[in-house]
Amino acid sequence: MPELNVVIADDHPIVLLGVREVVQRDGRFAVVGEAISSTELVEQLRTHHPQVLITDFNMPGDDTYGDGLKLIDYLLRNFPETQILVLTMISNPLILSRLEELGVAGVIQKNHLHQEIGKALTAISLQRRYKGPRPVPTSVMDNPGHIEDRFQSFSPRELEVLRLFVTGMTVSDIARQLSRSNKTVSAQKISAMRKLGVDSDQALMTYCIEARQFQ
Repeated sequence: MPELNVVIADDHPIVLLGVREVVQRDGRFAVVGEAISSTELVEQLRTHHPQVLITDFNMPGDDTYGDGLKLIDYLLRNFPETQILVLTMISNPLILSRLEELGVAGVIQKNHLHQEIGKALTAISLQRRYKGPRPVPTSVMDNPGHIEDRFQSFSPRELEVLRLFVTGMTVSDIARQLSRSNKTVSAQKISAMRKLGVDSDQALMTYCIEARQFQ
């Protein structure tokens, strides 16, 4: 059986090294490219057309490809011949279920990377999806009873920015659509994050999904 070509993507060098070593030890696979950003990842896929991609969920985003669900959706639509394994620390069941609905080959929790990646590669070599153990779900919402109060504290412009952000648009996308500067949109998004008590784009997205806002 010929080797399956693999591209690896992660912005953490230690993770990239660890995944590379595991894949290279498996005679069924060959690493043909690596990337540390969304743009580099897409370039590697266009160059090598690999059978397998192993990528971090939270890649450094950019105006073109973004990261998270937006990036994974783009990759699945534009590189349907590539099976995608997603590496993540996310335990939110809504996001994990959405990844499965999109059609990824499997999701591997980073804290179980070395125990699970071999099993995932075996599943892919057999043209099967990998079903790893589900993590204990956690919530970014410390008090669901305060959700409505928090969202009511937003200004109309903050709500508008957040609604577009949840659809997968970047700050630059939103700025162009609303005819505002990137700096203004970024400030409005940061203000919304502060009011919700979250400190990352992924936590903001998760909060909105769990709170069923903008659905």
